[in-house]
Amino acid sequence: MPKNFLLEVETLKKKTLYLSAIVEETFQKTMKAFQERDEATAKAIIEADYEIDTLEVDLEEECLKVLALHQPVASDLRYITSIIKINSELERIGDLACNICKCLLRMAKLPRIDPVPEIELMAERSKIMFRQSLDALMRMDTVLAYKIFSDDEEVDRGKRIVYELVKERIKKNPDDLEAYLNILSVSRFLERIADHATNIAEDVVYMLEGEIVRHKVEGSTASKQHKNNQ
Repeated sequence: MPKNFLLEVETLKKKTLYLSAIVEETFQKTMKAFQERDEATAKAIIEADYEIDTLEVDLEEECLKVLALHQPVASDLRYITSIIKINSELERIGDLACNICKCLLRMAKLPRIDPVPEIELMAERSKIMFRQSLDALMRMDTVLAYKIFSDDEEVDRGKRIVYELVKERIKKNPDDLEAYLNILSVSRFLERIADHATNIAEDVVYMLEGEIVRHKVEGSTASKQHKNNQ
């Protein structure tokens, strides 16, 4: 491939890592705001979501331009198509962080409820998975990518625990129904963030090995959707 192609691919990589850093910071701020009931930070995160959306559109357009101009093949083609998919996963994680902030703002208007510890555990596991998926991308490390697949089940299990706990609490305190419904929404958003982290890991494997593993990974989004459709 010509030198200008390599330079353009390097630019794509830098833009992807920049977007990754912003989304990761957004997610971390979101969970800190949720734990501290920080409405001001939650509002700021929601208002700043346009920046992630703008970066996502810009990166996709750059990828499509490189594909059209250079018509890469083999590993180069896999790399760029994987970047397009990872770009989309990052944007969705940003959206889910905003959704959690919206739950926080709704809950701030309601009477306080007892904390649900499993939510914090889900958040911590999701953050670790997301961080590892980005590390796998930066290091081009398939060993780390494969590790993430097995970690996703912990988040799924956490969601089930939250559901059972919330169900029992609603029976005892029906007046807190709205607050606990928001807690259930947060658990669902965290599970989906973990799913997107898993998808990024799958994209890294495809990028480096040329193997599509999403239907082979038990915890992948595609695998879950397939089970739901059976």
